[in-house]
Amino acid sequence: MLVWDGWQRHEHPQQPIHEKQPVKSQADVPTQIQQDTNSKKGNGPEGIEQHSAQQKSGKIIKVKTDYLEAEINTLGGDISYLALLKQPDTIDKSKPLVLFDRGNGTHNYFAQSGLMGAGLPNHNSLFDSDKTQYELSGNEEQVQVKLKAVGDSKLKVTKIITFHKSSYLIDIAYEMENTGHQPITTSSYYQIIRDSVAPAGSLRFLPTYTGVEVYTNKEKLKKVKFADIDKGKLEYPKEADNGWIGILQHYFVSAWLPKESTNREYFTHKLDGGLYAVGVVLPKIVIAPGQKATESTKLYAGPTEATLDKIAPGFGLTVDYGWLTVIAVPLFWVMSLFHTWVHNWGVAIILLTVLIKLLFFPLSAASYRSMAKMRLVAPKLEKIKKQYADDREQLNRAMMELYKTEKINPLGGCLPVVIQIPVFIALYWSILGSVEMRNAPFIGWITDLSAPDPYYILPLIMGASMITQMRLNPKPADPMQAKVMQFMPLIFSVMFFFFPAGLVLYSIVNNVLSITQQWFITRRAEAESKGATPKR
Repeated sequence: MLVWDGWQRHEHPQQPIHEKQPVKSQADVPTQIQQDTNSKKGNGPEGIEQHSAQQKSGKIIKVKTDYLEAEINTLGGDISYLALLKQPDTIDKSKPLVLFDRGNGTHNYFAQSGLMGAGLPNHNSLFDSDKTQYELSGNEEQVQVKLKAVGDSKLKVTKIITFHKSSYLIDIAYEMENTGHQPITTSSYYQIIRDSVAPAGSLRFLPTYTGVEVYTNKEKLKKVKFADIDKGKLEYPKEADNGWIGILQHYFVSAWLPKESTNREYFTHKLDGGLYAVGVVLPKIVIAPGQKATESTKLYAGPTEATLDKIAPGFGLTVDYGWLTVIAVPLFWVMSLFHTWVHNWGVAIILLTVLIKLLFFPLSAASYRSMAKMRLVAPKLEKIKKQYADDREQLNRAMMELYKTEKINPLGGCLPVVIQIPVFIALYWSILGSVEMRNAPFIGWITDLSAPDPYYILPLIMGASMITQMRLNPKPADPMQAKVMQFMPLIFSVMFFFFPAGLVLYSIVNNVLSITQQWFITRRAEAESKGATPKR
């Protein structure tokens, strides 16, 4: 447990949170990236460079829909603040969860975009807006924020940010008009800036992934840890005509979703101040004199729901079920089906656990029958061990002869359990990784199945069930192993103090069903050994 805690501290260092300070200038957050128009690097991701020039602060534009509350800075048109109104904060349930925030304390997370080319507006350029307040109201389906680039460029640019009703999707578009006499070449880039700090309220004993994800139809999902970016270990497709790129944390994701069949170049960069840039560059376009053009993409910033595949291919994989996704997905589908009937995720977990137990009943029965026989021959084994205490070879021969006589397979109690392990691990991850469990009540004091039991009642019940199950199992032959097994319920109970209540509930139900089945089979085996049939 001490080694585990030390590893957690190393992987998820806690940084001090300072009081909220207003961003006085763009230099307060060292993420200044601009296009070097004279650079030979061209219009790819390598052309987006960091600099530390002092910039004047822009105005803040506030936007509110039924799902989102956002702040847009007229300096660059960045989305510098985003609160998810339907998702309560992990610590203070009375407030909405803040996904994007900029310059507050040590946590920085925001979205920005721009155009690449000489004198063209990027995320360091000033924009102007007619209003500073926008709100979706009545029967409106969307609200648009139009930002006009300030400057004397021949390319007149309007950045349009569109928020939709009952949606976490945000459209980012550039409307461009060439008022000059020469063609203008440009390309657009879209990036997310974030530090590597794990979200507040992360579970200590259950580390979840916080990092970059890139998806393409050919290479499927690729995870890129922040540490990999530091080391330059970037094993993901750089160019494609499909897919998406984003940053995942437990339950939530932000990602750029360019149109399918559009060439794009993905990139990741390490910035100053412990920040990382993750984004995509779209192909160059040439705008002839007097012509107009539009470049756009979509930004998703919200919960990792099971329905995200409807938004973009492979986007549902942001629901992180680990390496057993192929099993976890159908398990969660069945659990969701139960939820539509009972309207309680806790009850749905119980029903799914019972169903899985019924499906594995024959295997479990074989395992428990083997353990029951081992309990019955335990006195004979002890006698053999004393008789051949000084002759290891003869001891093993006598034990195998006993197993053969009693028709016992020493591995009979293990193999059926091993076969079931992947299914129960998949169920474990389907509960841990599903945002639907977040703030989902069960009964009484359990108001959030994704959070630990506040009164530790479920972990204590879990410990008691482990003690009961341990007493039904045959006593280990090794005295040291027997002592270790006695401490296991205590160790697991302490660990379960920090586990989400939904996982503890699943473990309790699984243990209770196992105890019931094992008690019945053990009792029947004991009765059969005495030549009697147990009463039902």
